[in-house]
Amino acid sequence: MNDNIFSGSLLDEDDTLQRLRDRLTATAEPAGLLDVAYRTLDTPVGTLLLAATAAGLVRVAFDVEGHDAVLARLAEQLSPRILRSAARLDRAARQLDEYFAKRRTSFDVPVDLSLADGFRRSVIEHLRDIDYGRRESYAEVAAAIGRPRAVRAVGTACAHNPLPVVIPCHRVVRSDGSTGQYVGGPLAKATLLELEAA
Repeated sequence: MNDNIFSGSLLDEDDTLQRLRDRLTATAEPAGLLDVAYRTLDTPVGTLLLAATAAGLVRVAFDVEGHDAVLARLAEQLSPRILRSAARLDRAARQLDEYFAKRRTSFDVPVDLSLADGFRRSVIEHLRDIDYGRRESYAEVAAAIGRPRAVRAVGTACAHNPLPVVIPCHRVVRSDGSTGQYVGGPLAKATLLELEAA
């Protein structure tokens, strides 16, 4: 009986806490106090953290990256005014669900590339041109951006892509056809490539 009372009080506390969070978010957004909104999304490649600024989707992170660590870096790099707020991310979440259900082959959500600059940004911009179901080697990407000798740097840029899945660094493979490394892990990359090949 004590367990039931204890469980009930925890559920009431969780419900109250959620209502307070919802009220804070509802107040912060129109007041311009919400710089980065985030939510999570369960997918076939694990739970993804989605984060967006007012400009657009700024970060997609795999659970292997540590969502708390990603949020801490966003607070340092962009703004400490970060709140869980699904509304700003509904469109991105819906499109990701459609992608994993094989009903979408490209994304048309606004993106904020402020976490990528210089050489990395040029690589990430090119990744958006690799169509669904296609693959390019790291060497082909390097040649396409006019830096044919920067193959290793292309790999590093792909590893630091702030928007994996949405900006398809998983479509970049080694010249021998093997998948290579991936921020979400080799299984996630293989799953994404298999999804697009079927």
